[in-house]
Amino acid sequence: MCNRYETPEVWEVERFWHIGRHNQLPWPRQVFPRAPGPFIRRARDASGYERELVVGQWGLIPWFAKTAKLTFSTNNARSEELAVKATFKDPWKRGQRCIIPAASFDEPNWESGKNQW
Repeated sequence: MCNRYETPEVWEVERFWHIGRHNQLPWPRQVFPRAPGPFIRRARDASGYERELVVGQWGLIPWFAKTAKLTFSTNNARSEELAVKATFKDPWKRGQRCIIPAASFDEPNWESGKNQW
């Protein structure tokens, strides 16, 4: 499945989430699967529930992967399969979640015979 999302401007993320002011990270406006994009996660070094803005690869790297290079798509999953699919079940159980700041998310429309976003 081919899809993409468009990211908001840095200032929009700062204003809405009150985050990222001190660590403005460059990121592309259009993000495709396996490409770098911004996300918000629980801060790793914080004792509470502070959030941090980071740039990372779009797609889950499964625990059983030998390398960080993905050989199959892990950028989306069906909700009814999250608890049973090997790629997603352990992170799902542990509550590993993040927020993807997106201005839009879309897939191509092939009705005309051409890729129309």
